Amino acid sequence: MSRDPRLTLARPDLAAAGLEGVAPAARYAPTAPRACRLAAAAIRTAPSPGAEQADQLLLGEIFDVLEEADGFAWGQARRDGYVGFVALEALGEPTTPTHRVAALRTYGFERPSIKAPALGPYSLNALVSAVEVEGRFVRDAGGAWFVDRHLAPVGLDFALDPAGVAEQHLGTPYLWGGRESLGLDCSGLVMQALLACGRTCPRDTDQQEAAFFQDADPSALRRGDLVFWKGHVAMMLDAETIIHANAHHMAVAVEPLNTAIARIEAAGSGEPTSYRRP
Repeated sequence: MSRDPRLTLARPDLAAAGLEGVAPAARYAPTAPRACRLAAAAIRTAPSPGAEQADQLLLGEIFDVLEEADGFAWGQARRDGYVGFVALEALGEPTTPTHRVAALRTYGFERPSIKAPALGPYSLNALVSAVEVEGRFVRDAGGAWFVDRHLAPVGLDFALDPAGVAEQHLGTPYLWGGRESLGLDCSGLVMQALLACGRTCPRDTDQQEAAFFQDADPSALRRGDLVFWKGHVAMMLDAETIIHANAHHMAVAVEPLNTAIARIEAAGSGEPTSYRRP
């Protein structure tokens, strides 16, 4: 059976040990967990700083490393399953997350003071491992002090409205492969919005469209429904209006669904392929 290479940590010469008997390879080896120690780090399609960014890691997210070479780690992001290459300098020893960033973005500080030098900014859904509390500040295992009101305990206090989370990103620049609050793509916006509400979500549009979401009636769309085109996804804000990160506006933008349908069809990308309800 063919396996999606974006989600399969295997190539002809090497594969993750858990894929033995599933994906053919000359050798199988265990992975080693590493954690993103930067605000965000690119997951690239090749071991080069000039290679395409296919996805991103956020602070604290685990990247299971299978091979290290030439300054890059080849492995798989644990949160969304994406396989690719991450610069070794972006990775460190894993810790146990206790909190996640619940604000759109926030700074960490070198000391528990808003006047201290700032680190970041860190994006929504980044993971923090609290090791010390002083007043209203929480120190992450990596040394940054976060204001507690911008954090939420892991597994608790989720947002309730994915469309509302998406609206917080209005005006954010479009960035291919992006998933941080400073720049993201269409599927990254949907993923971030659902994660903030405690919902799992695949990374790419075709994966999202094929996921476990139920069909939605295009004549009775409601807030939070998803509209898919080939290679693109938008979220409904109401029965007639969408929000989406898109390369036309080069930003997260709001517009009437009918306007987007007409423009995308005129550009040669066809009509919507499906409507889904997360």
